[in-house]
Amino acid sequence: MKRLPFIFVCILCCTYCGPNVQQATAQTNQHYTHLTHEQRVERRAERMAEYEKFIDSLVQSRNFEFNPQTVQQLPAGGTTLLSNPTYTVTLWRGSVDVCLPYYVGYVPPYRYVLINTVTPNITDYQIHQTSEGWSVVFKCPLYATGDYTFTFDINSRLGGATLTISYPWYSPVQYTGTLSKIY
Repeated sequence: MKRLPFIFVCILCCTYCGPNVQQATAQTNQHYTHLTHEQRVERRAERMAEYEKFIDSLVQSRNFEFNPQTVQQLPAGGTTLLSNPTYTVTLWRGSVDVCLPYYVGYVPPYRYVLINTVTPNITDYQIHQTSEGWSVVFKCPLYATGDYTFTFDINSRLGGATLTISYPWYSPVQYTGTLSKIY
């Protein structure tokens, strides 16, 4: 008996609100269906150009975050999918904040370690525009006396980026992912 008023109210809401929701959905669909193929292609091209400008401005500002999705030890290591959202490399105001898995060792079996540090000591910062987007290279000492070299290859059109971290004593480690704005 207690459910009867609730059921009655639900029936009334579905009876009177249902057609309004269906009508709103139909209006939204009509908005996209009345566009011609050429108009949809033009809108998509505009969105892609805006995204390319967004990526270009991020790189030129020197304030961006790299969000890795895969990691691979070069030259022929297996690719591992990264699902931890805290793995990032953040370039911000001349410093770098690194939280990434890294493979170290001279010969197999290599060890897995976590690089988790912030350093303001960025040297040899270079940025070059390429045919696909940008190349950003810099060096910084993380834990060792030698410098780690960070090389970003950024594709402005596709929005993807590849980061290669090199150290003179270990094999390079490569990450693929995306760039995002620092919030």
